[in-house]
Amino acid sequence: MAKSQSAALDRKKLMADPVMVGTIVVLITFLTLFILYPLAILLVDSFYGGEGFTLTTFQRIMAMPTFTKAIGNTLKVGFLVGILSTVVGLLFAYVEVYVKLGRLVGGLFKVVSMLPVVSPPFVLSLSMIMLFGSAGLITQFLLGIYDNNVYGFWGIVIVQTLTFFPVCYMMLKGLLKNIDPSLEEAARDMGASRSKVFMTVTFPLLLPGLGNAFLVTFIESIADFANPMIIGGSYDTLATTIYLQITGAYDKQGAAAMAVVLLCITLVMFGVQKYYLEAKTAATLTGKASRGRMLIEDKSVTVPLTILCSLAAFFVILMYACVPIGALFPTWGYKFTPFTLKWFKLVFTRYKGFKAFRDSFVLSLLAAPITALLSMIISYLVVKRNFKSKGFIEAVSMLAMAVPGTVLGVGYIRGFSGGLFHTGFLQGLYGSAAILIIVFVVRSLPTGTRSGISALRQIDKSIEESAYDMGADSFTVFMTVTLPLIKDSFLSGLVTAFVRSITAISAIILLVTPQFLLITVQINEFAEKGSYGIACAFASILILITYGSVLLMNLFIKYFGTSKKIKEG
Repeated sequence: MAKSQSAALDRKKLMADPVMVGTIVVLITFLTLFILYPLAILLVDSFYGGEGFTLTTFQRIMAMPTFTKAIGNTLKVGFLVGILSTVVGLLFAYVEVYVKLGRLVGGLFKVVSMLPVVSPPFVLSLSMIMLFGSAGLITQFLLGIYDNNVYGFWGIVIVQTLTFFPVCYMMLKGLLKNIDPSLEEAARDMGASRSKVFMTVTFPLLLPGLGNAFLVTFIESIADFANPMIIGGSYDTLATTIYLQITGAYDKQGAAAMAVVLLCITLVMFGVQKYYLEAKTAATLTGKASRGRMLIEDKSVTVPLTILCSLAAFFVILMYACVPIGALFPTWGYKFTPFTLKWFKLVFTRYKGFKAFRDSFVLSLLAAPITALLSMIISYLVVKRNFKSKGFIEAVSMLAMAVPGTVLGVGYIRGFSGGLFHTGFLQGLYGSAAILIIVFVVRSLPTGTRSGISALRQIDKSIEESAYDMGADSFTVFMTVTLPLIKDSFLSGLVTAFVRSITAISAIILLVTPQFLLITVQINEFAEKGSYGIACAFASILILITYGSVLLMNLFIKYFGTSKKIKEG
C-alpha cells in the first residue's frame, strides 16, 4: 500500500514538471523514430509485398545457396570465436587475479585490454595479411613460404578471437575479483589441490559469467562486418552477404529479409545473455571480496603461466604495431627498403586525407556530446524517476546493443530513403550528415547508458531531494547536482562515444554518400584493393587520434574529475 502511494506521488510530481515531461516525450520520439522504426520497416519489407502478407522474399533468399551457406558460416565462426575468446580471456583473467605478476607483465595486460578500444575494428585483419599472407613478413621473409593463404574461415576466427578476447578478459577479471577467497581457502585447508579447487569451487561460481562472456563475444562475432570483409576472402558471413546484396545485386528487399534473419539470431542471444545469465551471475557471486587473496607464488605455476600469457600479449601488441610499421615501407614483402613517409604524404595529397579526417572528426565530435548527454538523461530517468514508460525507454535504448550495424544500416536505407513510411517526410535525412550523426549516437547509446546507470545508483536520493525542497526544478537539479556528481562517468561516456563513432564502419558504410569521406570507409576501400600501405597510413593516424583522445580524457578526469575533489575534501 505504502509502495503504491509512493509511486503515485512520484507520478504526480512528474506530471507537475513540464521540463521532465517534455524530455520524456522527446526521448520516446527519438528512440521510436531512430531505433524501433527502422527495425519495424525491415519486418514490413520482409513480410509484405504487393499482394499483402507474404513469405515470398524469405523463400527467395532461402533458396540462394550463398545465403544458406552464409548462415552456416556465421554460426560456425561465432561459436568457435566465442569459445576461444572465453578460454583465452579466462586464462588472462585468472593469471592476473590469482598469480603474482611483475610490473612488466601487468603493464602488458593493461595495454592488451585497451588496444581494441582505441583501434579501428579491422586493424588486426591488415596485420594478419601483412604478417602471414603470401607476401607476409613471417611467412615469406622469415619462413620462405610463398603460397600461404591467410584468407577464409581460420583467418576470420584468429582475427576475431584476438579482437574480442580482451572483452572476455575484462568481464571475467571483475568476476574473479569478486569471489570471496575464503571459499577457495576452505577447500585448500581440506587438502584439495589447486586444480581441484578451481574445478569444484571457482569454476562453478564462474559458470554463469563464462556463459555471459561467450554470448557477448558470439554476438560481437556474428555482427562483425569489417574483419570478414577484409580477410574473409570467398568465405561469406551474414554481415558481408547483406552488404553485397545491396551494393552488388541492388536487392534492397532481399537484403532487408537477410537483415531480419541476422537480427533474430542476435536478439535471441542478447535476450539469453541479458535476462538470464546476467541475473544468475549477480546472484551467484558473493559481492566484493572480504579480504585480500593470497596470490600464487609457486614458480612451477607462475613461470609457465606468466611466459604463456606474456607471449600471447606480446603477439597481440605486435599485431597492432604492425600497422604503423607497415605504413613506413614503400613495399611490403621479401625485400624491405628503408623507411619512407610516402604513404602518409599520399594520404593528404592524392587521397583527400584532410577531408576524410575532417569529416570523420567533425561528425564524431558532434555525435559524442549528444550521446553522452542522452545517455545521462536516460540513466537519470531510469534510476531516479518512476513513470510508466520507464521500462520502454530503458529497453529500447539498450536494444541497439543487440542490433548489428549492417542491419541498422539497411533499416535506415529502407526507412528514410523514401521518407517516413515512404511519404517523403524526413527524406532529407537520407544521405545527409544528420543521419550519420544519428547512427553514431544510436550505436554508442547503450554503452553510455549502462555506465550512467551504474554511477547514478551510487548517489543517495536525499541529495537531490534537498535541492527539490529548496524550490529547484528537475532541469536545475540535474545540471547542478546530479551531473557534477557523475562527471567522471559523463566524460568517460563522451570519449567512448567519440572513439566508437570515429572507428565505426558496419552501419555507416551503407549510408555514407560521396559528399562525405570517412576514415574507416577509406581504410576498408584501400584494403579491399590490396593497397595496404595507404590503408595502414590511414589506420595509423586514426589510432593516434583515438589513443590521444583517451589519454586526454584520463588526464582531464585525473585533474578535474569528481574523485579528486572528494579525495581532497
